[in-house]
Amino acid sequence: QVQLVESGGGLVQPGGSLRLSCEASGLSVSNFAMGWFRQAAGNEREFVAVISRLGSVDYADSVEGRFAISRDNYKNTGFLQMNSLQPEDTAVYYCAEYQGPGRYSRRPVDFGSWGQGTQVTVSS
Repeated sequence: QVQLVESGGGLVQPGGSLRLSCEASGLSVSNFAMGWFRQAAGNEREFVAVISRLGSVDYADSVEGRFAISRDNYKNTGFLQMNSLQPEDTAVYYCAEYQGPGRYSRRPVDFGSWGQGTQVTVSS
């Protein structure tokens, strides 16, 4: 079973940047698709980005062009680089593991193991 631990969240001003990390253990990050999701207070968990086993990526429209997902197989860690952050990006961010059919999914229900989440707050 994969264990995931996120880090890198914090408080940032509008227009600022953060890089989230998701360290995996129990399985190589190259052997599963890694997704990033976020959940703002009172809202459902929503898809942010995903990177497939072969490295193809997909983004939610709301973050396309501002966020970038990547991974480092040597460090067994995934990353979410977040630029031009806005108050509406405020949420708890989670990484998750997908080993289902196809390249990846955008649905939280299709993902198996999840990290504990890291808070991102965008405020002046």
